[in-house]
Amino acid sequence: MQDQDIVVVTGASSGIGLAAAEQFAARGSQVVVVGRSEQRLAVAQDRVRAAGQGREPGLFRADFERLADVRALAQHLRDTYPKIDVLVNNAGQRVPAYRRTVDGNEATMQANHLGHFLLSGLLREQLRGGRITTTAVRPAPNVRLDPDDLTGSPQRYRSVPAYQSTKAANVLFAMEAARRWPDILSVSFHPGLVRTNIGADTPLRYFFRYAPFLTGPHTSAARLLRLATAAPGTLHNGGFYSDAGTRHQRLPALFTADNAARLWAASEQAVH
Repeated sequence: MQDQDIVVVTGASSGIGLAAAEQFAARGSQVVVVGRSEQRLAVAQDRVRAAGQGREPGLFRADFERLADVRALAQHLRDTYPKIDVLVNNAGQRVPAYRRTVDGNEATMQANHLGHFLLSGLLREQLRGGRITTTAVRPAPNVRLDPDDLTGSPQRYRSVPAYQSTKAANVLFAMEAARRWPDILSVSFHPGLVRTNIGADTPLRYFFRYAPFLTGPHTSAARLLRLATAAPGTLHNGGFYSDAGTRHQRLPALFTADNAARLWAASEQAVH
């Protein structure tokens, strides 16, 4: 990467996203900070500006539970930046109870996968020659995802499995994006168990705040930064990388080229 490369970070108002935005700014990149809370975005803007030694970051408020917000973000980015070097698909949430968005999608799936799927597609031309880094999690052996049923049902909904399904979708997205867009380096990665605000509206908030073995967001952000800046020949396009920075050679049976293609088709339908 060169100085003044354009880096867009979603979920950049706290946690890993904010730490990554600061680290990108510190190394000379022009960072665009994306988040859904105006108050937290204002704080993030100040921190990223300070990390960049006064360089003013871009700023955009978008709630990924609203596809209209995602489209407005993409339009702003297309109008402002003819080329984007790195898109960091990082925004994520856990939803304690089943709900549909205004777009008709299950909220966890839309916020964690479909919104980023749409944003990446709308920025396809700006990202040529660049890369997409998507924050996922290490897939559990029993993770489930039906590419033909992304909405699920209230009766079957469970918060943690739903979240795991969306993170599996992140891995499959990176796999299929690499196949369809070979001129964009697309990877997903597991940031480790991180002290963040994820699960703020669920009992898991206590775990992610107080568990003594959690790593700090700056450590995970440094891993993200390495993937976003490593020489292209050192990374496998479509690969999933662990918190140790190594590529996983074996993933659960869910992660096949067929499932990746099916998820892509279903995602296109879901975002209209």
